Amino acid sequence: MEFVVEPWHWLVLGILLILSELVLPAFAALWFGIAAVMVCILLWLFPMMGFTTQVITWGILSILCTILWFKFIKPLSIDKTKAGLSREATIGQVGMVIQTGLDHSQIVVRFPMPVLGSDEWNCRSTAPVKVGDRVRVIDIMGNDLVVQPHSTS
Repeated sequence: MEFVVEPWHWLVLGILLILSELVLPAFAALWFGIAAVMVCILLWLFPMMGFTTQVITWGILSILCTILWFKFIKPLSIDKTKAGLSREATIGQVGMVIQTGLDHSQIVVRFPMPVLGSDEWNCRSTAPVKVGDRVRVIDIMGNDLVVQPHSTS
């Protein structure tokens, strides 16, 4: 009795690999599972494929899916908030003063992209500023950002 690989074998393998992604810490089994489902479809369309051809096709499709993920899909999921980044990534960010005259001579600055998880920060300015002025972060002091007026030149 000879064992014949049917399309549903590849479908089951693909589903198991995709579901294994729930328990594995790496994000790799998903692409092998998707490739197995693709081999299932190809074997259904072309039932004369040999087992060696199926395995080679699965390997090639797995590599292609992984490459496509890193080249096209992963860059779209990059977090642009700068949350959790180091001091050096925060220093130099430019924002706009939206409120002045707070206690302890603080101002509120809104940044175009969130800085350290928030887009509005209480700041201390090294020079007098007014609402609407653009300021640049030069230091972090406790929970406050230290800013100075931003020159456009």
